[in-house]
Amino acid sequence: MRLLPAPAGSGIVFRRTDLDNFEIPANGRNVAKVSYATSLMRQGVLISTTEHLLSALVGMGVDNVIIELDNLELPILDGSALPYVEAFRTAGIRTQRRRRETIRVLRPVEVREGNKFIGVYPGSGYSIQYTIDFPAPIGRQKASIDLAAETYGELIAAARTFGYKADERRLRDMGLIRGANARNAIILGARGPENGPLRFHDEYVRHKVLDLIGDLALAGRRIEGHVVAERAGHAMHTALVSRLLKDRSAWELAHVPVERTRSEDAEEAALPAGALSSPALMSA
Repeated sequence: MRLLPAPAGSGIVFRRTDLDNFEIPANGRNVAKVSYATSLMRQGVLISTTEHLLSALVGMGVDNVIIELDNLELPILDGSALPYVEAFRTAGIRTQRRRRETIRVLRPVEVREGNKFIGVYPGSGYSIQYTIDFPAPIGRQKASIDLAAETYGELIAAARTFGYKADERRLRDMGLIRGANARNAIILGARGPENGPLRFHDEYVRHKVLDLIGDLALAGRRIEGHVVAERAGHAMHTALVSRLLKDRSAWELAHVPVERTRSEDAEEAALPAGALSSPALMSA
């Protein structure tokens, strides 16, 4: 897999290099199926397990990038978004001249299913509050994050995916979690993690926040509002995206200037007249 800089306004686009560079934009129109991961499909071409990379991109403020891969599934890496964040930091992220276009929420949009719930509400910035309630040994956990505070890399990125050892055979028989192992997931036994220690005391709910950020990236633009979720999952995350985009009265497009660093200002001052700054993700 390779990530390439993209012009302002391009958004996040997946490119299948094994299929004549066929492109699938990361947006709600291309959501294919959601179960234990989120997949995209366009004209029969599939890309699976997109949520961790999308989460890292949004969490680190990257709006425009081309993602090249030569198969249908993104690498699971260590089960978190941390390897992506570290790669972005190594490569560098450049602020573009064009102002960021966001989806500004104007009124509540909610999805409910029994005791499961997710909603997005008007609010400045982009904040998330998530509550989970799983069988022992996880139980009930709650976490909140303000993405405008630029703490994603420290508070969310390292949280790993998780699963119960007792469910392993059933899920593998369904053709799921084929690549799951103790190196890329937290394996839960009756008494707790079999491959601890945890990276955070509440790593489970932090990973759900990570997933949610990635799934909401399929709105096509960064959200400006407050998201609340309880016992939700990929299906409800993407259902919220669909309901929000369909209700055009619930949001408006807003243009938000992105702060530039001093080094970027200095580099741009040295460019010839009329030259543009580099795209958001410099290379990875």
